[in-house]
Amino acid sequence: MDWFIYIFARTLIKGLQSLPLPLVARIGRFLGALAYVLDGRHRKVALANLTMVFGSEKSGQEIRELARENFKRIGENYCSAVKTTAMSADKLKPHLEFANVEHLYPEPFPKYAPPRVVAIGHFGNFELYPRFGQFFQGIQCASTYRALRPPSLNKLLLQMRASSDSLLFERRTEAAALKAAMSKPGILLGLLVDQHAGSGGVWVPFFGRECSTSSAPAVFALRYNCRLFTAFCYRIGLAKWRIEAGPEIPLRDNGEARAIKDITRDINIEFEKAVRRDPANWFWVHKRWKPKHQPAPRELAHV
Repeated sequence: MDWFIYIFARTLIKGLQSLPLPLVARIGRFLGALAYVLDGRHRKVALANLTMVFGSEKSGQEIRELARENFKRIGENYCSAVKTTAMSADKLKPHLEFANVEHLYPEPFPKYAPPRVVAIGHFGNFELYPRFGQFFQGIQCASTYRALRPPSLNKLLLQMRASSDSLLFERRTEAAALKAAMSKPGILLGLLVDQHAGSGGVWVPFFGRECSTSSAPAVFALRYNCRLFTAFCYRIGLAKWRIEAGPEIPLRDNGEARAIKDITRDINIEFEKAVRRDPANWFWVHKRWKPKHQPAPRELAHV
């Protein structure tokens, strides 16, 4: 069965990668629209989340239209991600732009740029975050992941992500390697932090309701004395995206380290702004707000 899943997934991936990116994006939007109709469980989650956040601002019809567009975006992003992982930086360049890079690094880029930590989330085609290093000399992107099961799918995922030239560290088994990498110049560590973090997270508000949030960006930035930022991938057209760096998140106050909870709260504030800017661009199908007694879902923990 493991072999069959691998062959099926690999065939599907190769099929999408053989098509032009705009066509892949359209296929993804069609599949997303189909999923909105057929996937009642995730449709219910998305509608509940959107109603909780925007129920006092938008009508029921507007929320349903937003949820439908969100499913289309998710389909577009996932299918596009399969395609873009196989594209060279030159071929990807017409579809991707960057903004506010000066927040991260001064211009011109220093030859030995100090390490940075960036809190990122499931906005747009989030597989594009690691491609940053291919467009800016001297920058080495890095990230953590949780290995998939079965192992064949994990192997396939790593093969796809290899084109980004990003360093990938399995979060449960490669902590020592990540620690060693953070001592090198030019490291830009991106950490996905917008999903339920279970009992290991810190409880801070997100759209007015507390939820378990990963403290990893705050912990890593303080531990390795790195400056901390946010970044977001916005859809600016069919198969076109812009990655924007956010303002620096302060780590110290009057020379003293700020509390992890306060730093994480500031990250959530920036994420709220990004969601409000383009509500259909975020991952509403995830149960972000959960009671404290519920653990993080295993099927999403690797993302």
